[in-house]
Amino acid sequence: MTESGVVYTATDATPLTTPEAGMVRQVLAYNPQLMMVRHKFIKGWVGAKHSHPHHQMVYVVSGHILFEAEGKQWSMRAGDSVVVDGSLEHQASALEDSEVLDIFTPYREDYA
Repeated sequence: MTESGVVYTATDATPLTTPEAGMVRQVLAYNPQLMMVRHKFIKGWVGAKHSHPHHQMVYVVSGHILFEAEGKQWSMRAGDSVVVDGSLEHQASALEDSEVLDIFTPYREDYA
């Protein structure tokens, strides 16, 4: 991470982690204001309901996920996106193997 300027992150130089069964995480480029994270979900994965202070954009690269927030559900496929305000409880699950890009602002210190 850098405090200013351009941050370049090569995909093959960024480690993959498995924070929970059925999910693979790869933290991509970030600075103190913004973070991009790639998630791969295995069909059947169900994430815990959670919230965090960061605003979040979710973009489905491939696959099919179910996204829930505020008592509503969205069936999301490749090309679909959603924005979640910080501190709003939400949840996702994988209806098929899926790849998702998440953008957080500010960056998530717990992921860095």
